[in-house]
Amino acid sequence: METCDLGGRQQGPIWHRKPVPAARRGVIVNVIHSVKGYHSKTIRFLNVAFDSSGDSLLAGDHQGNIYVFDLNGNRFNLVQRTMQACTALAFNLRRKTEFLVALADYSVKCFDTETKELVSWMRGHDSSVSSISVHGSGRYAITTSTDTAQLWDLDTFQRKRKLNVRQSVGIQKVFFLPLSNTILSCFKDNSVFAWEFDTLHCKYQLPTPVEGSVLLYKVFAVTRDGRIFVAGGKSNHLHLWCLESKQLIRIIQMPAKVRAVRHLEFLPDSFHGDSNQVLGVLSQDNIMRFIHIETCKLLFDIGSHEEGISTAATSPNGRYIASVMENGSLNLYSIQALTQEGNKNELPGGLNKKRLRALLKGFGEYPAKYRMFVWRSLLQLPENHLAFSSLIDKGTHSAFVNIQNEYPIKSRKLLRVLQRTLSALAHWSAIFAETPYIPLLAFPFVKLFQNNQLICFEVVATVVVNFCQHWFEYFPNPPVNVLSMMENVLAHHDKELLQHLIKYNVTSQVYAWPLLETLLSEVLTREEWLKVFDNIFSNHPSYFLMIVVAYIICSRAPLLHCHQTGDFEYFFHHRNNLDINAVIKEAYRLMEATPLDIHPQRTLDDFIPLTKGQYPVFNKYPNFIVDYQTREWERIRQDEIEYLRERQLAHELEAKAQERKAEDEAWYRKQELLREAEEQRRKMLLEEEEKLAEQRQRLAAVKRELKVKELQFLDASRRRFLKYQQDQRQIELKHLDDEIARKASMREQETAATVQDVEVQRMELESQRQLFEQHLIKDQEAVTKEMKEEVDAHRRRVDLEDHLVQRLMEIDREEKQKAHRVAEENLAKAEQKRIDADWRLQALHKLRRDDQDREKHYEEIAKLLHDNRVKEAELLKAMREAEEKKWEEVLQKKAQLEEEQKTAAAADEHQKQFLEDKMDDALELAEKLQREDGYFGERIERLRVLKARCTERGVELQQVPRSRIICLNDLSASESSSHMSLDRRRELACQERELMAEVRRLRQKLTSRARTRHPPTHFQATKWTP
Repeated sequence: METCDLGGRQQGPIWHRKPVPAARRGVIVNVIHSVKGYHSKTIRFLNVAFDSSGDSLLAGDHQGNIYVFDLNGNRFNLVQRTMQACTALAFNLRRKTEFLVALADYSVKCFDTETKELVSWMRGHDSSVSSISVHGSGRYAITTSTDTAQLWDLDTFQRKRKLNVRQSVGIQKVFFLPLSNTILSCFKDNSVFAWEFDTLHCKYQLPTPVEGSVLLYKVFAVTRDGRIFVAGGKSNHLHLWCLESKQLIRIIQMPAKVRAVRHLEFLPDSFHGDSNQVLGVLSQDNIMRFIHIETCKLLFDIGSHEEGISTAATSPNGRYIASVMENGSLNLYSIQALTQEGNKNELPGGLNKKRLRALLKGFGEYPAKYRMFVWRSLLQLPENHLAFSSLIDKGTHSAFVNIQNEYPIKSRKLLRVLQRTLSALAHWSAIFAETPYIPLLAFPFVKLFQNNQLICFEVVATVVVNFCQHWFEYFPNPPVNVLSMMENVLAHHDKELLQHLIKYNVTSQVYAWPLLETLLSEVLTREEWLKVFDNIFSNHPSYFLMIVVAYIICSRAPLLHCHQTGDFEYFFHHRNNLDINAVIKEAYRLMEATPLDIHPQRTLDDFIPLTKGQYPVFNKYPNFIVDYQTREWERIRQDEIEYLRERQLAHELEAKAQERKAEDEAWYRKQELLREAEEQRRKMLLEEEEKLAEQRQRLAAVKRELKVKELQFLDASRRRFLKYQQDQRQIELKHLDDEIARKASMREQETAATVQDVEVQRMELESQRQLFEQHLIKDQEAVTKEMKEEVDAHRRRVDLEDHLVQRLMEIDREEKQKAHRVAEENLAKAEQKRIDADWRLQALHKLRRDDQDREKHYEEIAKLLHDNRVKEAELLKAMREAEEKKWEEVLQKKAQLEEEQKTAAAADEHQKQFLEDKMDDALELAEKLQREDGYFGERIERLRVLKARCTERGVELQQVPRSRIICLNDLSASESSSHMSLDRRRELACQERELMAEVRRLRQKLTSRARTRHPPTHFQATKWTP
């Protein structure tokens, strides 16, 4: 067991070598936090929590130090110092780098493990927080204390709800059910309520058990699928509730030494999905016992009376148990190491290997209904869905693309499953792509598990890893080492049969290898093969070799009668009339009777299941041969692809050429036909045009005739119509005259009759009027009086109704106006309030943004000031260095300038002396010539003037000081003086050149004049003699 002392370190490795769980204890590492000083002491750890992946562990100690342990990366890191003890931890938030910690001051804080900064501070509890439960989504959390439970939103870190209870009924624990939206609350009066998370309505309440008065619930645990709820307390009984039926389904009694239960924790079990079966129970004796809730058996325990456990947590991936010990240290256990010893005979699904062997021995085979389940349990298949999916996603391996040509299987589904399984094997290990017999080996299992490709692949992989050990060490040859072991066993138990096989040159590659490479599938029926593999999977891997030897020994009678190699080969490739039960019994006899020195069990390893998560590396074969064959096959495949591509290209080119040739021929034929058709159509067009011209001429003549006739017809029609109109008008006028005359006569007759009738009626009316005049007057007076009364009453009633209607209309109008005015006032008030609220909210937001901008601006100004101060310091330093360098350069240039001035002064003095000498010589020569000839008078004057000017310039140059004290401020002056000296030097040089030219001209003139006056004398030729 390795120990890791954190000491004063903030980070470092957890272990210094690969961790190996301690024998019989399963401890990977023991972590302690000791402080060395005047009083050395150990700081106690208080709480632990795993993240959602199970590969990182969060631990808090008594002084508030929070550590993160990366179990995959072998690193620990101090992420926070809260300076007070923590009471609860949670590390499975939605943001993976954040965690919650409950502190002794009743607050809950959220920190970030990467930035090590405080994310949020949540307050609201009046007592110590005992537990933190996080929702499966990681967005919500429930913190529980004795008096209240509070629901928090981890996105905003605001409290959503609060659960308050009476002081007489305290809260034990409130937590989320895994993988659901249900909250479970457990109280000190043994009442358990389930709440709907979204609405917080009570879903149900568990009934109080009969033993409720005896067992007071203190601790709780729930399976990952949320179906089983376990409660315990101050008793050695555990209550198992089914949350679906709301019934107490089982009471588990712990050993008598357990008097109280302090903590409950389920172990994750991938074989059973989310229905956890193993429960960890921490009792008052500080020992944590792990029991199977179905069989109620004790599987293993951790801790002891000397090294007791205070609390514990299990990783979600089912690999680790982290426990805080009573001495304050932290122990990390390996669940695999703890369960390995107890699971030697225990299989997944609650099966026991010894009982299965006894069942197999009694019945000879497993029940067909449960055979596949038993095989999966015996082989302990890991069901690595992700790893298998990654192999399948790589697609069909190139070695098995055309497998249907070699193995023509009628069923397309079976062929597809076989191809996928073989491709997955080839992607898992390259040897299986080069092994020719791997399809024969895998086909029986493919046929059995064709509906579950994952199980099919893992069964074949398990068979290859365990029952085909040392098969590939001599690849591509058969495993001569395995065949030698079988030959030794055959020689020991049936020497006569072996001698007979040797006599006819029948080696183990003829009588044993065909049975091995096909897994006996060629020589056995389906039922016999299943029965045989029931026994093979239930025994040591060497039993497979023994059953092949037993098959050979049980076939000794027909083999002894075979004398040709072909007969032997046929025998081991076809089914034979053999009792398979006798073969199985013989194999068991061989397992027991074979001496240890030649027993295959001495060479072959025990059964090792496939690892969970990822499949093991399979490289037990000569890599160079496989790699060479792979390269050769790849080269051949590439050459074949290239050849096929070139052949396809040639075919395509040939087809294109033929097509182009056919197209050309068709085009030429088409052009010829088109030309002929064009000629024919041209002739037809000419003929048609001639016919058309003739028809046009005839048509024009016909049109002219028709036009003339039409004009004549129109003229006749017009005249006839005009005549018809005149006749019609005359007839109408005549009719109108007749009608007028008739109506006038009728009007006269009617007028006379009407006058007569009127006269008669007037007379009748006069008589009647006189008869009824008196009655009418009387009646009229009465009626007039009644009508007047009725009219007055009606008028009064109408006036009253009009007045009422007008009043009602006015009242209704006033009420409507009042209601409208009130509504408008309310609306205006509401709008004003909304505008005020919006204005205030905008003002607050603006102020908040201004504050934030101001803070950011202050921070930027502070940062800029700091950067400016640093840069000013660097600039001052650079300026000082530059000033020192400038002063050094000034001193060097000053010295150089003094030397150059001295040199220039000497050169000027020398040049001046030289010029004066030349001027004197020129004046002397000019005066001499003047004396001889007056022609040079003007030139003498020019030479004197030039000499005087040079003398003045020399005096000025002498007056100019040669040495000056030059400083940085006089740099421009020195530069100007240097420019002036250069100009003067240029003038002196020009004057010197003029003077020398004048001297040369004088000499030339003197020479010419001397030649004219004194011609040269001719001497005889002379020569040098020795």
